[in-house]
Amino acid sequence: MLISDAVVGRYAPDFELPGVTGQVHHLRYYLTCSSLVGVVFLAHECPFVQRSLPYLKQLQQQFRSANFMLIGINANDGVHSPVDRPPNMEAFADAWELNFPYLRDETQDVAETFGVTHTPQLFLIDQEGVIRFNGGVDEQVEGAIAALLLHRQPPKSHTAIEGTPLKWRF
Repeated sequence: MLISDAVVGRYAPDFELPGVTGQVHHLRYYLTCSSLVGVVFLAHECPFVQRSLPYLKQLQQQFRSANFMLIGINANDGVHSPVDRPPNMEAFADAWELNFPYLRDETQDVAETFGVTHTPQLFLIDQEGVIRFNGGVDEQVEGAIAALLLHRQPPKSHTAIEGTPLKWRF
């Protein structure tokens, strides 16, 4: 599924969301102490997310010293997807040994403002808070991160998303 690049070039919506440890995370904070922030929307039962997690962890490790910070957000509706409810998020993060913060968007306001359609869906945000990349988690992400850390345009600003539709509240 090819997505629109309509969000690329817009300011990312600031957010304040709880993580699996109970700590509240602010996008603005990460933008002040990181050169580039990746925000990836995840869901526990999505096979595409499960396939992407080792790569996402590798990217966080690879680019950490270049001041890259990845943040995972779960926005799936807990009624339609009980496995995505907060009590299961800590176990998920532990089982996958996530090396990045994992947050809960209970109201789905953040996902809606970002324009999320599927999981996994990744947004790369520069220090100014501008979305520079929107797309799926594939081999092109590494090049996009590397280019943006050098303050260059990535080869592509949006890519196709292979994933599971986000489960929205009704």
